[in-house]
Amino acid sequence: MRRRVVLIGATGTFGSRLAVMLANFPGIELVLAARREGGLETLRRSLEQQGAAAHIVARPFDRSQPEKLAELSPWLVVDAAGPFQDSDYRLAFTAVRLGAHYVDLADGRDYVAGFVSALDDATRRAGVLAITAASSTPALSHAALEPLVEGWRRIDDVVVAISPGARAPRGLSVVEAILSYVGRPVRVFDSAAWRTVPGWSGLRTLHMPGLGKRLVSICDTPDLDLLPERFPIRGSALFTAGLEVPVMHLGLALLGLPVRWGLLSSLHPLAKPLRALSGILALLGTDRGGMTIEAIGRDAEDRPARKRWALWAEANAGPYTPAAPAAATVRALLEGRETRRGAMTCAGMLELGDILDELAHLPIHTRADDGLLESPILFERLLGRRWSGLPASVRAVHGGGYLSGSGRVIARIGANLPARLLRRLLGLPYSGRHEASVTLEPAPDGERWTRRFGSAQFTSRLIDAGPLGLFEERFGPLRFTFDLQPTPAGVSWELCGWSVGGLPLPGWLAPRIRAGAEDAGGLYRFRVVVAHRWIGLLFAYRGMLFPAASGTPHGAALSSPSVKLPL
Repeated sequence: MRRRVVLIGATGTFGSRLAVMLANFPGIELVLAARREGGLETLRRSLEQQGAAAHIVARPFDRSQPEKLAELSPWLVVDAAGPFQDSDYRLAFTAVRLGAHYVDLADGRDYVAGFVSALDDATRRAGVLAITAASSTPALSHAALEPLVEGWRRIDDVVVAISPGARAPRGLSVVEAILSYVGRPVRVFDSAAWRTVPGWSGLRTLHMPGLGKRLVSICDTPDLDLLPERFPIRGSALFTAGLEVPVMHLGLALLGLPVRWGLLSSLHPLAKPLRALSGILALLGTDRGGMTIEAIGRDAEDRPARKRWALWAEANAGPYTPAAPAAATVRALLEGRETRRGAMTCAGMLELGDILDELAHLPIHTRADDGLLESPILFERLLGRRWSGLPASVRAVHGGGYLSGSGRVIARIGANLPARLLRRLLGLPYSGRHEASVTLEPAPDGERWTRRFGSAQFTSRLIDAGPLGLFEERFGPLRFTFDLQPTPAGVSWELCGWSVGGLPLPGWLAPRIRAGAEDAGGLYRFRVVVAHRWIGLLFAYRGMLFPAASGTPHGAALSSPSVKLPL
């Protein structure tokens, strides 16, 4: 017999994504439930055309009339309708009394806080499981944080951030959930004490891997309670969220001022017009969103440590992420791996791998970074434990010592006018082969590179840019911020920001830079290619460095007689 899973809110932003996931579960009858029958039929036909493994039916259902749930005879009920900020537990109670398991995607802080005490007795008597908050917060955030801080002696600070793409679909319930707390008092654990701050305050800029810089502010979610409850955090435990387009994020903060001043009780009445406006301003953004969890503390060896887990989604795949924990929970119940009974919050219940398995077919990427804050070596400070896995030739060059060398290098300068002007500004060589010398000097904040190619000499400084994994390379007034990452053969760095004299420049004007270093038979090979989407090649060079076996300063030779530029 097929087990009947009733999905309430099936046509919503997250519910429709969850429906796609559940439709691939064999052995279930998936009941798509929502108030509007037309949208349900459209969704049902779409899922069947995609080759759904589940048997799918559509039934109209009003969440405000939970007593009608009995007509659907559920084995399990999933509530993806929301918003949960002002919800009660009548639907959950009804499901439990019918002997059905219950899972929701609640993000309402008060709703989640009272869920277990309200339903635990009833669920245990009925012999079923009721789970709340099976979504990005706290299910995914806690599943990602636990392996980050495993074995740590101390956790000082944790910051969770979510920033959806501007073009990602937003249901009315999502907008209402955000507006429910903007400008209103929010209780947070910050600077080792509980304090009250306005919702959508605490503006900060974060670097989010795969996305670049995003603005975020305080967001009222269950994690503000659950993070300091489940983890021994000494300093701050913050949950933040942001809108990709700066004018939208800052505009919402300004709209929250009348609420902070007591002139308005809430921005909730503005939900429909603001949703319409966000659809227009979305043209200024992208379809890429993501999430980061960052922790600072002391690791198992009692060293200052900083770690970050990041997820980013492309092609509007982001809204699948909040639905994935619910899908993983349903799968565990169906397969008999989840045998607990009672009422529970979905914090620490799921493994990170189980959640990510539900997203494996989508253009969604993850990575984990760590750094050692007190290392005197720039690349080790940025890469943490991953530094020791780099090839010996790469570690020898970037290991914090003095290095010099000489030989030949191949350079190429673009034929366009901007390339010629840039060559003069930075002191770059003409195109061709050149006698070369390179000197690398350690500095308190990083490394100083001096390159002499023929008669041309140019110098740059590599310094720690602050956020995990980022360094800044400075050529006179020009500053380029790079995200350093290990590769199978060495390291590469990806441009994620630029400025002139510290004044940020727009990303759409930035050049495209491909740079890195790798091991080549025990030798250090470096490459740099700089181009612009409108102009073409600006400059490129490539060479090879022979670190000395011993001695300080290191003797070296630089040569590339058989190397061709990858242009």
